[in-house]
Amino acid sequence: MEEVPHMSVTLTVVAASANQNAWSATLVVGLIVLLVVIALLEMLRRTVLKLEGNLWRTWVTGKAVVKNTATTFQLKNTRNSGEELVEELRNHG
Repeated sequence: MEEVPHMSVTLTVVAASANQNAWSATLVVGLIVLLVVIALLEMLRRTVLKLEGNLWRTWVTGKAVVKNTATTFQLKNTRNSGEELVEELRNHG
């Protein structure tokens, strides 16, 4: 059998160093991406909480408006009755 030549120590250190640099760069980039994702998710969470509060206030206000305007169809009758009353007062006045 033929003997396989051994790698020199310098070549091994350079290969390990290049590989270590690649892993370090990958980990740094991954950490940066992780921090950006965390920041974006926190912004989204805060926005959702703000919207939830605003939506609840809008819902309560909308219900109050509906409650206060549920009988507006009767205003036409009130106006007609008021006009008739004014006309009657002119006749007697």
